Amino acid sequence: MRLPVNHALPLAALILLGSGGALAASRTPQVAAPATGPAADYPVVVGEPFTIGSTVWTPTDQLNYDAVGGVITGEGIGVTAAHKTLPLPSYAEVTALDTGRTILVRIERRGPMVNDALIELSADASAQLGLAPGARAQVRVRRVNPPEQERALLRAGGRAPERMETPEGLLKVLRRKLADQSPLVPPPSTPPAMPAGEPPAIVKAPAAKPAAAPKVARPASVAPAVSPAARPSQTVPPSPPKAPAPKPAAPAAKPKPEALKPADKGSTYVQVAAFSSESSARKVAAQLGGSVSPAGKFWRVRLGPYANRAKAAPALEKAKGAGYRDARILGAD
Repeated sequence: MRLPVNHALPLAALILLGSGGALAASRTPQVAAPATGPAADYPVVVGEPFTIGSTVWTPTDQLNYDAVGGVITGEGIGVTAAHKTLPLPSYAEVTALDTGRTILVRIERRGPMVNDALIELSADASAQLGLAPGARAQVRVRRVNPPEQERALLRAGGRAPERMETPEGLLKVLRRKLADQSPLVPPPSTPPAMPAGEPPAIVKAPAAKPAAAPKVARPASVAPAVSPAARPSQTVPPSPPKAPAPKPAAPAAKPKPEALKPADKGSTYVQVAAFSSESSARKVAAQLGGSVSPAGKFWRVRLGPYANRAKAAPALEKAKGAGYRDARILGAD
């Protein structure tokens, strides 16, 4: 006698096994892929104020940070640094004030926890800057926004290409700025000032044109010396015109030196940028201490004039430090 076969049981078993496998797969923890690209620098942490000794340090997300101070060498992996106030992470160019050598570092830690040092470099960063282990030196720290390729190199523990060496003229300005500040208080994070004796700009210099001076200086009062009234007539004996002699004193006045001063044609300027709005151009000129002049449909902002390209170099660095990376040195029109 044959028993009946239930063909539905194998199908039910397969369904049960499939649901159990799906449940097990849902319980498997999912590992997130590591962030790449610009997202790898987030989240950015600023942090709360803290105190070292009697000095309060307040972290802030300052884009145009530019300060000078001492540097100490420490630990850390890769070309990294510790800073008291810049966001974590952020990027900065560090320049040795004795050699002008400049490198790019990634700021990842708070520190150094002493008031007389501005930044602490890792061993790899110190070696790239040319500092021996344990050495102390003076540096400039300027926050920058490097391209993603250089960010990725630093995140991976590598080195970014070195920057162009800072010119000696700007190094002298930075050393003077360091000498004028107190080493035990937070340094002013502003771009370096221009050297003494070189004003950042001469506003409205083209207004004084020397061509107008000869028109004013032409004596109109010389006419009385040869006027018909002084000419001898047939009935009156001729006599020397003594009375009108003092009158030419007015035309004898020489033009003021300021009126004859040339408008520095052929001198050197730093062109910061060109704007389609005059108000925007004047705002930037006021911030940098420059001048505004029309150029077709645009308004250009310039710093200068300077005697040569070497003396214009600090002004070019100032413009680039303020975020105008396309600024360049050129001669006057």
